[in-house]
Amino acid sequence: MDGEVTFWPSGKKIKVRHGTTLLDAARRANLPIVTRCGGKGACFMCKVSVRPESELLPIGDNERRKLSGLEGDHIRLGCQAKVAGRVIVDIPLDPLRAAVARQLARQAEENDDLW
Repeated sequence: MDGEVTFWPSGKKIKVRHGTTLLDAARRANLPIVTRCGGKGACFMCKVSVRPESELLPIGDNERRKLSGLEGDHIRLGCQAKVAGRVIVDIPLDPLRAAVARQLARQAEENDDLW
């Protein structure tokens, strides 16, 4: 094992082998990263944000084409990005959880306005 991946917002850390994909690391850590294509780089659902100091193997041509410039914003495909050292990953909420969080925030604002 020569890599370590920290996933946020959970803060969970996992040690992995060099070349492990972020998707595989997340699965080993029992953390969900949404995918429809089974990790083949076809669906774009597994995009994650990596911190600038993260050590990943160079981006491949397939991933670069899929991201169309988003890699400059530190967005990578979890099924394609491979660990080269220490990596810090922000996993976005899945769409359903994100919708629920937005609804709860709106309700909280409405309740604050009543008082």
